[in-house]
Amino acid sequence: MSIIVKFFAAPSHEAAAAVVDGGPDGVFESLSYGNFDAEEALIEWEGIFTGRSFDELVAAGEPEVVADPDEGEGPMLFAASDALQDALAAAGPSRIAEVSRLWVQERAADGEVFDGGIAHRILSDLARLAHGLRGQDHRLYCWMA
Repeated sequence: MSIIVKFFAAPSHEAAAAVVDGGPDGVFESLSYGNFDAEEALIEWEGIFTGRSFDELVAAGEPEVVADPDEGEGPMLFAASDALQDALAAAGPSRIAEVSRLWVQERAADGEVFDGGIAHRILSDLARLAHGLRGQDHRLYCWMA
C-alpha cells in the first residue's frame, strides 16, 4: 500500500520521470491522496471502465511503469493507459458514481474497507483532470511513494 499517491499531467514520459525522486509538487499541479495501492487501483479502474479483466490488463503491462529507480523499494511512477485516461475524460457524474461504487465493492471483496465518499472524490478529481487534457499532448501519471 502506498502512503502518498499523486496524480498529475505531463507532456512526456521523460518530463514525468524527471520528478520520480521528489514527486511532482512544484513542477506539475497534482492531486494528492494516500493509503491505497495506486498501481492496483489503476488496473481496477480501467477494468471497471472497459470491461477488461484484471489479469488481461496485467498481462498487457498496465499500468505502464515509467520510472522505478529503486526497483519497488522507493518512489515509482506510472502512466495511466490511454483507455483509462479517455474513459475518465468522458465520464459524467453518474458514471463516476457507478465506477466509485464498483471499485469500493472490489476492495471489499478483497477484505479492504474503502470509504465510498473518498473513492468518489478521487475518481471525480481524476475525471476533471483527464477532461482538461483533451486536445493536449499530455498524459495522466501517478507518482507513489
